[in-house]
Amino acid sequence: MSYRPYQQITRRKSRQIRVGKVLVGGDAPISVQTMTNTLTSDAAATIAQIRKSEVAGVDIVRVSCPDEESTAALAEIVREVNVPIVADIHFHYRRAIEAAQAGAACLRINPGNIGSPERVKEVVKAARDHGCAIRIGVNAGSLEKHLLEKYGEPNPEALVESALWHADHLLQNDFHEFKISVKASDVFMAVAAYTQLAEACDHPLHIGITEAGGKRAGTVKSAIGLGNLLWAGIGDTMRVSLSAEPEEEVAVAWDILKSLHLRHRGVKIISCPSCARQGFDVIRTVEKLEERLAHVTQPISLSIIGCVVNGPGEALMTDIGLTGGGAGRHMVYSAGKQDHTTDTDAMINHLVGLVEARAAALDAEARAKKEAEAKVAAE
Repeated sequence: MSYRPYQQITRRKSRQIRVGKVLVGGDAPISVQTMTNTLTSDAAATIAQIRKSEVAGVDIVRVSCPDEESTAALAEIVREVNVPIVADIHFHYRRAIEAAQAGAACLRINPGNIGSPERVKEVVKAARDHGCAIRIGVNAGSLEKHLLEKYGEPNPEALVESALWHADHLLQNDFHEFKISVKASDVFMAVAAYTQLAEACDHPLHIGITEAGGKRAGTVKSAIGLGNLLWAGIGDTMRVSLSAEPEEEVAVAWDILKSLHLRHRGVKIISCPSCARQGFDVIRTVEKLEERLAHVTQPISLSIIGCVVNGPGEALMTDIGLTGGGAGRHMVYSAGKQDHTTDTDAMINHLVGLVEARAAALDAEARAKKEAEAKVAAE
């Protein structure tokens, strides 16, 4: 969180639900989600993919459960990973019940597609009995026939009406532990739908731009849409949907959140695009630092600026800074102040060492604080 007035974001007030150990909505941090692309029935492959996402910082992972083999594997998957699992269910109400029994923390369904009111009631009972939340997942590409006939085409109003129609199925069963998404691949439609839905209810919202595309184009599209919503205070949990590996989605989501000062994790590198004034190869240096520092989870800011035009100013606002100088000697800053110099050959190893040392100090502070709080609680 920033203390500068122009950087403040006032989040929409929403009710809070629990997805396993993760709180969603209310004053809880905006959680990061992704989805596996392995066959869920292949438990080993799915677990391996989830573990990669855990390293990247994911909070919640969704897996598709289209058949009995998938829900049969779910119990092992849930047991072997460290994050809550959302079971993605379409049409087959028994898969939802099986997933709840297997330990899923959340069921992604559309109640209106589950079948009769009796079947919806059975799914709700299973969710309630096993402590599952539910996500109502509305998508512009699969709107109900009666809404397409009413509106003529997918639009924000149709998405919102669909979401509230599905929500009513759960509310009729006195079930309130649910979140809603109204995704579209069109940025304008998605943002408008979420904005309208945010005004129409207080349920927590899962935000995303669905089918955004490949890594580069999808990242841009998601940053525009999700950034717009988050800046407006809308969104309690999010997924960046890319035609890429799940851990890539997680990395992009974190970058969006860090850019808006909504969450802080890992090293945030501020770097210049470089020009003829640069005192070292900025582009290659940043590439190497991103790779070497990917394991750091403590929030640390690092400025890498090629020359003295903007270097000292950027260093004022970062934990560690580097500004390019002449004759292969570059100025290193600590907490905004000039501290010492380093040469080009040693520069990358030196910066990695400084960041890792700061991360270790922050880890030690966090452990000491936790131990002190535990001691007070025990007295």
